[in-house]
Amino acid sequence: MTVADVSVRVAERGAIKEAVELGPSPSATEAQRARGKLTVRERLNLLFDPGTFREIEQLRRHRASGFGLEDRRPHTDGVVTGWGQVEGRKVFVYAHDFRIFGGSLGEAHAQKIHKVMDLALAAGAPLVSLSDGAGARIQEGVTALAGYGGIFRRNVAASGVIPQISVMLGPCAGGATYSPALTDYVFMVRDISQMYITGPDVVQAVTGEKITHNDLGGAQVHSTVSGASAFLYDTEEECLEEVRHLLTLLPSNNREVPPVLPCEDPVDRPGDTLARLVPADPNLSYDMRSVIEEIVDDGDLFEVHANWATNIICGLARIDGHVVGIVANQPASLAGVLDIHASEKAARFVQTCDAFSIPLVTLVDVPGFLPGSDQEHNGVIRHGAKLLYAYCNATVPRVQVILRKAYGGAYIVMDSRSIGCDLSFAWPTNEIAVMGAEGAANVVFRREIAAADDPDAARAQRVKQYRQELMHPYYAAERGLVDDVIDPSTTRQVLADALDVLRAKHVPLPERKHGNPPF
Repeated sequence: MTVADVSVRVAERGAIKEAVELGPSPSATEAQRARGKLTVRERLNLLFDPGTFREIEQLRRHRASGFGLEDRRPHTDGVVTGWGQVEGRKVFVYAHDFRIFGGSLGEAHAQKIHKVMDLALAAGAPLVSLSDGAGARIQEGVTALAGYGGIFRRNVAASGVIPQISVMLGPCAGGATYSPALTDYVFMVRDISQMYITGPDVVQAVTGEKITHNDLGGAQVHSTVSGASAFLYDTEEECLEEVRHLLTLLPSNNREVPPVLPCEDPVDRPGDTLARLVPADPNLSYDMRSVIEEIVDDGDLFEVHANWATNIICGLARIDGHVVGIVANQPASLAGVLDIHASEKAARFVQTCDAFSIPLVTLVDVPGFLPGSDQEHNGVIRHGAKLLYAYCNATVPRVQVILRKAYGGAYIVMDSRSIGCDLSFAWPTNEIAVMGAEGAANVVFRREIAAADDPDAARAQRVKQYRQELMHPYYAAERGLVDDVIDPSTTRQVLADALDVLRAKHVPLPERKHGNPPF
């Protein structure tokens, strides 16, 4: 082969790759834009640092025949795979191209995804999926279904080893939905993202119910009702920018710690407003987010599931430049009670933080578990046990701060000393007890109150007595269940010191195959 021949081949290669990157046709690109969506390469440009994306298997084509497939063999087979950098750190990706076979998954398509998933796990780097596909490629039959099985198995193998992030940028139906469900975080974009096991047509045929794609499995539904999506955004650009931000808060794998940033927010900054933000009266509401913003670096909280189970707050933040996971009751929603959804939300978050060596800070103001037959019949015992299990199983540094109420089993579940919290602190407004003083008095002194000439006065006296004897702010500290009662204004400094002393914490795990959590 002469030099001229080589030049021809190189030019041919360049032309093929240029055509591949432009997409299958201008009309397909126009159709994608008409759906209000970006193209796959526009998305990759938003996700990665400029000029860092390296594509693999760009020239892959399917080998299927029948139903006209032998005449349609586009390069990439509808999925772009490779790696790049996000803020200078390596991240792997696979991204469906809806313009090619509707982003549907066939044998070659699946093998490309399997390859990049294996590479991500071997390299110890996060994996991001940009999902915009119509499910299994029907023309390829069962081989497409087997391709999904290979993805699910790799999702599970990578779970807790590398961060896995699913970004839903189009439809996702049937068995395909189980891959995002197995990953650590799911992002969705309003109006263009949908996930459901059975679509509206099947729902109507089977049940008679008429429902739209978005009402059945849209971004709003999964971010507020089902809890399947952790994040909701209005545009793809905003969504992918926040994916980049989340990656800066996570380690590359479970053998590393999250990146530490220089902290310009003084650790000893006094939180003089904290005592005013939290009313001393346990029956008054307030927004726990305002407390968190006073405690963390620069008031920056990256909240997870912000629109679902709003009676508990879970999010990532930094204290003294180090990433921490925040779990906090939210008195502004359902008075901050724990219920089925809040327990599930927090349990999943605690488990994720523990998997990736992110210390936990738990802010407690909880009146108990939500009462009612609906909660009991739908398994609040089982779901509440998930949060209990997650905390008990966590080996990362764990620090608890009790702001006000901490009643009954909910106090125990919210990372109390008795279940393994390393350090527990309380504000002088804390009330740690089996239940509130009013309820306790009604139980303990029921007969006496009923027999009194003035039941209301007798009840008020016993409530006061119970509160003075068993609910004063130093009761738990006197018994070693709280390490110190602190000035609220020093909370940030206390947490920074506690996390610093626990930085090298190591807990040997028991010899067992795995535990058996209450799924």
